[in-house]
Amino acid sequence: MREDTRTRIQEIALRLFTEQGYEATSLREIAEELGVTKAALYYHFKNKDDIVASLVEMRLDDLEKLLEWVRSRPKTPQMRRELVERYAESVRATRNLGIARFLERNQTALRDHPTLIKIRERMMELTTEISEPGATPADRVSQALALFALHAGKWLMKEGELSDEEIHKACLEVAYRLLEPSGFRASEL
Repeated sequence: MREDTRTRIQEIALRLFTEQGYEATSLREIAEELGVTKAALYYHFKNKDDIVASLVEMRLDDLEKLLEWVRSRPKTPQMRRELVERYAESVRATRNLGIARFLERNQTALRDHPTLIKIRERMMELTTEISEPGATPADRVSQALALFALHAGKWLMKEGELSDEEIHKACLEVAYRLLEPSGFRASEL
């Protein structure tokens, strides 16, 4: 029962933080929406930062698992492609999509949150791990951008313009293109 209440607090807080903004949402509002007292809420989370940390920890766990996996593989085109596919599924998960939307809408308020700093660090590690040693700077940037392309499609399309599946396929197509640069070099400009 304790986990159910904790999960419901996270779900309600995530929705309110996304709709109203992190700073504009109070613990009182979260407790009221849940139908409990603030004291009951404090049993699970001592403040809003604790709720954010618990939400972001789930995303951080996913990134840690991906890092562990990628570090155990040789840096090959197949590994990069599989990493992009694994990362795409992670981004696509309903839970992570909601967290990403919340983070995107509350960037200023959460910029220096310690757990978000960890996520940025893990993403930087992941973008480093995607390329083989000795890759050119342009190839490293292109391959790193493959991961970020999986986020971009979610935010660049107008609401209702494409289905989630169409957006997912378009993002993957762009990510695959970025993984293996075509050989075009800046010196050819």
